[in-house]
Amino acid sequence: MSHVARTLLASRGEPVRLIIYDCDGVLIDSEPIANRIVAEDLTAIGWTISAEECDRRFLGLSYHTLAEMAEEHLGRHVPDGWLDRLLTRVSAVLAIESIMVPGALEALAATEAFGLGWCVGSNSSQQEMAAKFGCMGMLDRVHGRLYSGHDIVARGGCAKPAPDLFLAAAAAMGIAPSACLVIEDSPTGAQAARDADMTCLGLARFGQAGSLAMMRAAPFASMHDLPDLLRLAIAPR
Repeated sequence: MSHVARTLLASRGEPVRLIIYDCDGVLIDSEPIANRIVAEDLTAIGWTISAEECDRRFLGLSYHTLAEMAEEHLGRHVPDGWLDRLLTRVSAVLAIESIMVPGALEALAATEAFGLGWCVGSNSSQQEMAAKFGCMGMLDRVHGRLYSGHDIVARGGCAKPAPDLFLAAAAAMGIAPSACLVIEDSPTGAQAARDADMTCLGLARFGQAGSLAMMRAAPFASMHDLPDLLRLAIAPR
């Protein structure tokens, strides 16, 4: 599977200078936890739904979009304060249950060893990301590197699948989009990278290679593969 990713990176005309990592499903294996909590809360307000269906419907989307979808499904506004309460509950559980995606720590170590800049671009809120990385004891390591779609929406922009988040992260890090490499695991995030004119690798741990490729993300199977891929990214032919 990584042959396509290798070919894409080898064909780049300039070296990569910044890696933008998605958080959920790429660095932190938090999606099953969040889906469980979201399913419980949606069911409580009248949308009976499973964690598995939450994964299919909401993968890669922001909680603002989730709330809009809930209102459309229910035919009414969600209860006042529901979204804030959901975010608080999700963050509290993630603060004690989060785990790293296999190979993610090694990928970050390789990124730093190669002298590449890196940051995290996630539709999650800062509160959620602090909970996840805090659970991993990584708050100092990610300080100043976390960019949230929640913040982009608050400033009048759009979360993924719009490119706003990735463009804002690159601008804040002082790197042109053409020198960025995005690591994503959802078609939503891959679409955002595509529309930001950034090269994207799609982590396909669970058979989603086809849907990632449709958004021009070159699929690879495991974060353990990423260090070798990054060697190509810093020395394009």
